[in-house]
Amino acid sequence: MALSDPIADMLTRIRNAVRNRSERVDCLNSKVCSGIANVLKQEGYINDYAVIEDGRQGILRIELKYGPHGEQVINAIHRESKPGCRVYKKVKELPRPLGGLGIAIVSTPAGVLSDRLARDQKVGGELLCTVE
Repeated sequence: MALSDPIADMLTRIRNAVRNRSERVDCLNSKVCSGIANVLKQEGYINDYAVIEDGRQGILRIELKYGPHGEQVINAIHRESKPGCRVYKKVKELPRPLGGLGIAIVSTPAGVLSDRLARDQKVGGELLCTVE
C-alpha cells in the first residue's frame, strides 16, 4: 500500500508509541524521515535511531526517550505542512513552540533543521512539524 504522506505516518506512529509507553517504534525510511529523526535526537527528544535495511527502502527504528519517573518527553507532535497545503516560512516567521521550549522542524536548502539552527544559519523553508 502506497502512503501519500510518509511524514504524517511517522509522526502518528511516534505519537501512538509515546502514549502506549513503547520503548521503540518502527517507521518507513526516507531522507526526510531520517532528517526528522536526526533533529529529534540532536534536540534530546529521542534516545537514538537506526536504519535497518530490508531490501526495499528500509525501516527507521526509533528508540523513544522518557523522563526519570516515566514521564513523556514528547508531549505533542503536530504536522504543519501537508501535501495539500504546504507551509513555507521565512527565518523571521519561524514559530517558537512553547515560547522556545519546544522545537519546529524545518526542511531547508541546508537540510532538515530545527528552528534554532535555521535561525542561526539564517535560512527558511518548509515548516514540517512542531514538537512540544
